[in-house]
Amino acid sequence: MTAPEPVLDAGIICGECPIWVPEENALYLTDIPGKALHRWQPETDEHRSWPMPEEVGCFALREGSGLVGALRNGFAMIDLDAGTVDFITDPESDRPENRFNDGRADRQGRFWAGTMHEPRKVRDGQLYRLDADLTCTAMTGDVLVANGLAWSPDSRVMYWSDSRRSKVFAFDFDPASGDITNRRLFIELTEEQGRPDGATVDAEGFYWSACYLGSRVLRIAPNGTVDREILMPVRDITMIAFGGPDLDRLYITTSCEALSEQERRDAPLAGSVFVTDPGVKGLVEPRFKG
Repeated sequence: MTAPEPVLDAGIICGECPIWVPEENALYLTDIPGKALHRWQPETDEHRSWPMPEEVGCFALREGSGLVGALRNGFAMIDLDAGTVDFITDPESDRPENRFNDGRADRQGRFWAGTMHEPRKVRDGQLYRLDADLTCTAMTGDVLVANGLAWSPDSRVMYWSDSRRSKVFAFDFDPASGDITNRRLFIELTEEQGRPDGATVDAEGFYWSACYLGSRVLRIAPNGTVDREILMPVRDITMIAFGGPDLDRLYITTSCEALSEQERRDAPLAGSVFVTDPGVKGLVEPRFKG
């Protein structure tokens, strides 16, 4: 495992939802408070960004073309080439203090996204499933900040975290129906480790958690024990994604949003994207079938 190196410093405030797109050899990500989507191609170091009408908490590739995203105020189809954002539904139109945050597609082609109470005072966050026919279903809740969504390689276990309470939950997952049952505590991080933010699962079934406020990334075994950690040169780590032609590179997004002006001067790499060689391979990111 190599030390993390910064590879993209593009003025991103809070990078999230990195997704590797094999056919483009590119990494896509969102800057939530910056209201923009970004693409970076490692081979050429080409960087491009697209402004969004509001914050994009997460997104996924579609099987046809374009993206599906969870913006502040609901699910939408995003066409970067045409520059269009077409809203589908807002399941929390009655909750003005909530916004969408972390999410991704499952291997059966559904898109999942969770919400958060932005003042971070009420456990009002929910997890929603958007099916290919665009039916939206509330699946579970009782969190302050929905985060850390990922599935085991066999799609039998779903992981989901509440960052604010430093807890990661596991569920039994039915790949055919998309139903979840048996919610249980998978791991609770210590104050030193930080808060479990975005996550992914590697080809060996280990859960990788980006630790906000913790200056590290944790690799966690299926039994909930910490297998290893990657120490980072900045404090607020937001999400990770496997990429590269062989999915053997680990891209790590970070944030400078919560830093003071002095802290930003002291940590000029905060907000950058980093890369390391983790010594294991990841899995291809699924696509939304809608």
